[in-house]
Amino acid sequence: MISIGWKRAAWILTVCLILFLGGCTSKKAETVVPGKFTVGFDQEFPPMGFIGEDGEFTGFDLDLAAEAARRLDLELQLQPIKWDSKDMELSAGNIDCIWNGFTINGLEDKYTWTEPYMANRQVFVVNSDSGIDSPADLKGKTVAVQVDSSAETALKDNPDLTDSFQDVITASDYNSALMDLKAGGVDAVAMDEVVADYRMEQEKNQFAVLKEKLTKEEYGVGFRLGNAALRDKVQNALEDMAKDGSLKTISEKWFGKDITVIGK
Repeated sequence: MISIGWKRAAWILTVCLILFLGGCTSKKAETVVPGKFTVGFDQEFPPMGFIGEDGEFTGFDLDLAAEAARRLDLELQLQPIKWDSKDMELSAGNIDCIWNGFTINGLEDKYTWTEPYMANRQVFVVNSDSGIDSPADLKGKTVAVQVDSSAETALKDNPDLTDSFQDVITASDYNSALMDLKAGGVDAVAMDEVVADYRMEQEKNQFAVLKEKLTKEEYGVGFRLGNAALRDKVQNALEDMAKDGSLKTISEKWFGKDITVIGK
């Protein structure tokens, strides 16, 4: 009887140890810092993520990330990154995900993605008094684009159009590109429509968006390839936010309407 009791106790101890170690391993595999949700974002990408007038990070995507972190009982850690260094930041374990108007299209196999939560298009922005009404009018003109962006990819995928330009130059961020446009240094900026619309609201008479679009695309949250455990938790949080109206409320705060696509 004593021998059987010891065997049973040893078996129970072994099972508990396996479960404990397994739980620790799972937690470590999900977040780079236990108990924290570290989100990488471009701080020059309003209204998705940027520095507000109070000097604090703010934006639509950051509000979504904060609500997801709250529901997952994780502390949100916002980590601004250079957009062309995002892959390095993710693979080095400096961030858990990229959440900042991140386009899924064309990158489906490079990251572990949530389902799309927003639709977007790539567009051309010009000065409202430029006389440029269509992409054809950009012949012989200089177009700016953010480095390593979806707009840059869209231009490369459309050589018949870009070959007609005088030049395509890259900027580190869209704020810099739009400043160049405003100053007359470039003739147009290829960029995300959601960002363009936000900037047009800020400077109502300065910019115009050409009606003909470059591409249609979808935004998602990108995780390190294979980190499905954390992706699934964030996906579930987003779906719950859609069901209880939180997603709609956050969208209306930033855009005046619900432009999210989860559950629709």
